[in-house]
Amino acid sequence: MTDAPRKVALVTGANQGLGLALVRRLCSALGEGSTVYLASRDTGRGEAACAMLQGEGLRPELLRLDVTDDASVSAAAAAVRARHGGIDIVIQNAAARITKDAPQSEQVLQFIETNNHGTLRIVEAFVPLLRDNARFVVVASSFGSLRNLDPRFHARFDAPGLTLHEIERAMDDFVAATRAGTAREAGWPDWINIPSKIAQVASVRVLARDKSEEFRRRGILVNAACPGLVDTEASRPWFGDMSKAATSDDAAVDLVWLAALPAGTEHPYGALVRHRQPLPWV
Repeated sequence: MTDAPRKVALVTGANQGLGLALVRRLCSALGEGSTVYLASRDTGRGEAACAMLQGEGLRPELLRLDVTDDASVSAAAAAVRARHGGIDIVIQNAAARITKDAPQSEQVLQFIETNNHGTLRIVEAFVPLLRDNARFVVVASSFGSLRNLDPRFHARFDAPGLTLHEIERAMDDFVAATRAGTAREAGWPDWINIPSKIAQVASVRVLARDKSEEFRRRGILVNAACPGLVDTEASRPWFGDMSKAATSDDAAVDLVWLAALPAGTEHPYGALVRHRQPLPWV
């Protein structure tokens, strides 16, 4: 009987909520000898989260990582490369919250900087570290479909030759319009979460397209994931009825399934996946 291969995994935004649940489940699923990094921008909160999981008999390792900071992301990737030479699982879960206590025009800059530009930073820093049969997952939502966007904007998120940086420029334009108060008139959705999620899924699709030959040859899967409605502090203000919402630990089950699909799995690839099923893009 051969030992299971030792894996290296990373979860961003992992000191609370869904991210913490993902680390918990990965620590259990990957087994002895694997390394699961609990990435947190706040060292104190990250240490407290690691201590809590250690009290449960698990062994996560803290990695300071702020997805809004180029240097922080680069340093985290360099640390993983120096210690392990590569990585097997990356779950980009870090996300900014939206509050009802302030206009969205005052929140949109940090929101997009974290959720979208932060996702690009993780892609650029960690995709080069992916080992054969690695899994790269971006936590998005089912709002990330073109059907939720005015057709006038479709080409900015779905066009031949579209690049990751062009998607980010579209989000910068969205930020500018929102802050100027012209977004609704231009046709953007009222809730800033919707364009953000569409851009995240679009980025996953572009990454999967651009790397298709290499990733298919090396058995690498890249996908976006919708955890469904999850009862967290971030989601409660926006949904009146949370009676059917999943706990973070329950929601983590399907995401870890996606992030730990066995070698030889070919699908899903470049998709938005919810409850283990791909969702339509258009």
